[in-house]
Amino acid sequence: MQLNKIKPAEGSTHAKRRVGRGIGCGLGKTCGRGHKGQKSRSGGFHKVGFEGGQMPLQRRLPKRGFISLTRYDSAQVRLSDLEKMAVDVIDLLSLKQAGVVPAAARIVKVVMSGEIKRSVKLQGLLLTKGARAAIQAAGGSIVE
Repeated sequence: MQLNKIKPAEGSTHAKRRVGRGIGCGLGKTCGRGHKGQKSRSGGFHKVGFEGGQMPLQRRLPKRGFISLTRYDSAQVRLSDLEKMAVDVIDLLSLKQAGVVPAAARIVKVVMSGEIKRSVKLQGLLLTKGARAAIQAAGGSIVE
């Protein structure tokens, strides 16, 4: 295969419509635009969703749902992430400095995903029951 020999599949493309080439082609004179009006003129188009001054559909329909303003405030950390960290005392600041959680995070919860084999001390973090049991089984401690 050579790049200069690549072509679309047979029958997948068709010739471009050539307008304004006489009455024989069916698209002469007005070129398929009809007579008069904004859409027949060059540059005669309006913004998407404009309905001639009528209230547009996207503004008539009711808005649904809810987007929390605090959705970036919380983060989750796996046990395998804690295993990779070099420090023994892990808190919110050390997690941010290591790049494990985003800088905007204010609440961090440790979840039981992966495994931890070394002893670590957790300060000021939330834990699931499984994560708490795994950290204590590895000889770690938790400070609320």
